[in-house]
Amino acid sequence: MANIIEVEDLHFRYRDGTEALRGLSLSIRKGSRVAILGPNGAGKSTLLLHLNGIYLPARGKVRILGREITAKTERWVKSKVGLVFQDPDDQVFSSSVWEDVSFGPINMNLSAEEVRTRVEQALRAVQMEEHKNKAPYHLSYGQKKRVAIAGVLAMEPEIIVLDEPMGYLDPRGKDNLLAILNELHRREITIVIATHDVDLAAEWADRVIIMKNGRTLAEGDTSLLADEELVRAADLRFPVVVEIFRRLPELNLNPLPKTISEAVEVIRAELKHASWEHF
Repeated sequence: MANIIEVEDLHFRYRDGTEALRGLSLSIRKGSRVAILGPNGAGKSTLLLHLNGIYLPARGKVRILGREITAKTERWVKSKVGLVFQDPDDQVFSSSVWEDVSFGPINMNLSAEEVRTRVEQALRAVQMEEHKNKAPYHLSYGQKKRVAIAGVLAMEPEIIVLDEPMGYLDPRGKDNLLAILNELHRREITIVIATHDVDLAAEWADRVIIMKNGRTLAEGDTSLLADEELVRAADLRFPVVVEIFRRLPELNLNPLPKTISEAVEVIRAELKHASWEHF
């Protein structure tokens, strides 16, 4: 699969002098599920704002679908990359859910019929059809998050990036959002999330990118989350499943299980082995 996102030697400094990105480089393949991890101040949110064209590179390059993001292409990239902010109150602002979700398609100069179709499909995808006439301030935090995602979906982007998508959600809200992300992946939409949640990354992502101090420390599959030297260097922690099996060196497992499913398979195998030894 071809790279749908390419970032090359990206630098960015805020007006107060804070250097958020310091030569960041990475690549993301089409259709992948990517978790970007790193401590506070690593530059994760700043990177996401570059992928959507809200920020333009001060130095370096960002390419989406092979096209470099510049002042001339920033409007185009917003139709290709949908950004969901960490706090839905920063994104959901209209007087009704329907108006909010239709805002993007209307500004794409689509016909009224196309706007209606897209809004209906987007609300259906996040299971918010019955709330279409409600004012967003009457919704729960999780519901507002779904409306924010619907607003992005209605623009039919090829890439969706989400900043700390599970933040402040209760367990059911997290399950609902995860189901939405999995459905989007089945539609072959490339999904990128910035998160502190190493357990989510281990269970959900097929690729992880680890950042620190505005640079890429490592990128690869989720086995990186079991690399002790890397996890310590990135000021992260091990996923719970990895930590459990790290404390069981007598099992002599390599690689270590990272997901619940992998852990269940190991436990079943150990129980079966123990049962045969008993006889």
